[in-house]
Amino acid sequence: MRLLAVVFAAFACFFASSSVVADDPYRYFTWTVTYGPISPLGSQQQGILINGQFPGPRLDCVTNDNIIVNVINKLDVPFLLTWNGIKQRKNSWQDGVLGTNCPIPPNSNYTYKFQTKDQIGTFTYFPSVGMQRAAGGYGALNVYQRPQIPVPYAKPDGDFTMLVGDWYKASHKALQQTLDSGSSLSFPDGLIINGAQSTFFNGDQGKTYHFRISNVGLTTSINFRIQGHMLKLVEVEGTHTLQNTYDSLDIHVGQSMSVLVTLDQAPKDYFIVFSTRFTQKVLTATGILHYSNSNSPVSGPIPAGPTYQVHWSVKQARTFRWNLTASAARPNPQGSYHYGTIPRARSIILANSAPLMNGKQRYAVDGVSFVMPDTPLKLADNFNIANVFAWDSLPIPPSGGTAVLGTPVVRFNLHDFIEIVFQNTENAIQTWHLDGYDFWVVGYGFGKWTENIRKRYNLVDAVSRHTVQVYPNGWSAILVSLDNQGMWNLRSSMWARQYLGQQFYIRVWTPEKSYSNEYDLPPNALLCGKAIGHHP
Repeated sequence: MRLLAVVFAAFACFFASSSVVADDPYRYFTWTVTYGPISPLGSQQQGILINGQFPGPRLDCVTNDNIIVNVINKLDVPFLLTWNGIKQRKNSWQDGVLGTNCPIPPNSNYTYKFQTKDQIGTFTYFPSVGMQRAAGGYGALNVYQRPQIPVPYAKPDGDFTMLVGDWYKASHKALQQTLDSGSSLSFPDGLIINGAQSTFFNGDQGKTYHFRISNVGLTTSINFRIQGHMLKLVEVEGTHTLQNTYDSLDIHVGQSMSVLVTLDQAPKDYFIVFSTRFTQKVLTATGILHYSNSNSPVSGPIPAGPTYQVHWSVKQARTFRWNLTASAARPNPQGSYHYGTIPRARSIILANSAPLMNGKQRYAVDGVSFVMPDTPLKLADNFNIANVFAWDSLPIPPSGGTAVLGTPVVRFNLHDFIEIVFQNTENAIQTWHLDGYDFWVVGYGFGKWTENIRKRYNLVDAVSRHTVQVYPNGWSAILVSLDNQGMWNLRSSMWARQYLGQQFYIRVWTPEKSYSNEYDLPPNALLCGKAIGHHP
């Protein structure tokens, strides 16, 4: 009996420490990552393919599904995937960034195990090592509702995904060399839609279709519109919104949203248009929306969209509101939806900058330009390895002094409810992303943020999302409930800025050891740097 009890305890410990939940469905995938020829802008170049596809396979799943993805790296360099917007509840071990995971070596593999816990919406995945994102390797990750959780709109007659972003003809290795040499990236060569300069969607007159749009580019905000049709916004990065209608929508780098479009016009073909925002030169990519009973090709001028109008974009962003009557998954800090009444444990101000350091272009947060060590910060914390990062070395508020290199980790307590103000000190739009979390975007504005501005926050129905834009010489404010223990990356979504230092990590922690807070290091964890020789 004693042996049986020991065996039972061992199995109980294994399942408790597992990063997946046995009661929910499993979905298994095997993805092989290779180089291959692609021609997104008409001329052939080397791209990163997943199972021979560019973009990579669309990963469709249902709320609370357990996702098992075996990634086989056939590139000549290490590789990692990150799951953009997936919260990784209690499981930052699967986040897929260099601060939490060792990269997958060439001719090796790693199996990700995570759960789409309490999420419904439009997300993406992409490579997180170096500038590999500029060569492809990205794809859509759509989380659908379980049958017992209704969404606040009738079931659409079809579901379309559009991965849109700026693109360079240069290889990801050449772009990385440019950044390593101390130069900035040039202006992109074009825009692409689902890996090409154009795309085609077919629908029936009178029916309504769900369009999921993600900005997977490196640097540039985009505007989306469909000739002669209105866009009904229904979801932003996992949050169901008030269903306002728009003739065009801005989507900033790293962001996703979904709209309903009813084919209520005369039967013909119509332009689908994407164009860059806040750029002197405007890049455009077009697709076709084809009515199935159409005998008329697309005609007329390509619909014009906004170009540099910043205030137009701010006003639109302020109309994105949370649908408080929706019963679908949504954040629920401290047992209440009333995020505006929760006391703040801490407020931090983060200012971006673009300093030259030793004659080379770098990017910084509060005067610290992040240097990625060869040992993931999460592993260093787990194994108590010294001299990998520095606790709380980010000067908050910003000191305004000369920029320095560093590897800061800012500590927070589990269940802290905090305010973060992103202060943009540059005359260019920024976007910021926080792994492992959604946050409420409670305000946008221009000039320098002051405490008096809190009186203007939306504390009732602000949209909850994982990426926020900060307008030129402006500020954006978010509130976030730190209810997900782990080591999490807070970074610029503009990938060259992230690569050259505009990021840092937060560590959300409690001394209470519990699998209800965080899972253990997985037994298949890859080890690198100073973590080699330690045992999971």
